[in-house]
Amino acid sequence: MTTEGLVPITRDYLARYYDKYPLPPIPDGVTALAARLRALSAELAAASPFSPEEEHLEQEASVVPAHKIDENMWKNREQMEEILFLLNKSRRPVALQQKSTPEDAEIVSTLDDCETKLKEMLKKLEQFQLKNADNVFNTVMTYMPQDFRGTLIRQQRERSERNKQAEVDAVVSAGGSIHDRYALLWKQQMDRRVQLAQLGSATGVYKTLVRYLVGVPQVLLDFIRQINDANGPMEVQRERYGPALYTLTKLVLAVRLYLHLSLARFGQKKIGKDDIAVLHQAVVIYTEEFGKFTTFIGEVFVNAPFFISAEDAGADSRKNDEYRETIIPAGKTHEVILSVEAVNSYIAWDFSLQQGALSTLLDIGFHVEYISPSREKTLILPYRRYEADQGNFCTVFAGSYKLVWDNSYSTFFKKQVQFL
Repeated sequence: MTTEGLVPITRDYLARYYDKYPLPPIPDGVTALAARLRALSAELAAASPFSPEEEHLEQEASVVPAHKIDENMWKNREQMEEILFLLNKSRRPVALQQKSTPEDAEIVSTLDDCETKLKEMLKKLEQFQLKNADNVFNTVMTYMPQDFRGTLIRQQRERSERNKQAEVDAVVSAGGSIHDRYALLWKQQMDRRVQLAQLGSATGVYKTLVRYLVGVPQVLLDFIRQINDANGPMEVQRERYGPALYTLTKLVLAVRLYLHLSLARFGQKKIGKDDIAVLHQAVVIYTEEFGKFTTFIGEVFVNAPFFISAEDAGADSRKNDEYRETIIPAGKTHEVILSVEAVNSYIAWDFSLQQGALSTLLDIGFHVEYISPSREKTLILPYRRYEADQGNFCTVFAGSYKLVWDNSYSTFFKKQVQFL
């Protein structure tokens, strides 16, 4: 596939894309159920103080969820596995294993239904994560040269994934907890991001491939280097869809905390009929809403653009602006300084000279430079003389960027420049 004339997606463009995919609101009952479960947990704690492990669970349920979409996905997957561990029939209180009373049998039936729903949701989430990872990698690979260079990258990924699975197997074999395993899985996910960025920069584990990467579109390397930056295009996704996911994360943490406390104290205080109904309702609405969210976000991801035309990227920066005019006297320059807070922002320009009778004499020098916090200057766009120009670039550093129109070479003629 060709990337000619394309640039990586911008935040403004992605925001407009997401406008076409409004996320249905999470029902108010989700927050209410989480609060009810937290209140039930507090009652159990009042009757029997928390153990150190339970204190840790309570603290985890109280903190603000992580900001990243994928980190929350992993957190939800971890919590589902932890809850399924608690629901395992062999780990339930003896009275529930034996179904000593009709009330106990009813509780068991409810717990069995919760277990079934969570197993189905966990399987769906695992499939979603695998599909999403493959979609991203395969999309990137469609823009790679379809020869040995692409094969080398695929082989590198396969080796890396085998090594990662071996690390997970080693943790399990050593008796590691579910939390230990997911801490490793998240670390590996971050390692994948680093590897993707290294491919974009042709560094790190990919430095041996640098000499083979001739022919890889620069726009692709730019994209995979910056796509997951904290303030990059994906931040729009987090702002748009993160709050709903955070609400579901809070609910599953509340489910786990209450279930742990109620089963641990079952000999002291049996689970009441109303309380088990709250737990069941929470699991039902959690799995339903998380399933909807996973389906929705999967559709958004698979259709999301990676690249857009340079014209569209420039339109993003011009959308709310109007052309301005300035007259630059002979022997003078005109400067515009832009303050950029985050890397991988786009700076675009569009200017032309208002031509007069002596049009053949009318051009203007133009260059762009970066000014570091220590006031050192780095040339971004070399000096050239133009009658008109359009352009844009992706910033490498945060800081100040200076656009300079230079009429210093002119002895007699002022220049009228229209720009944005």
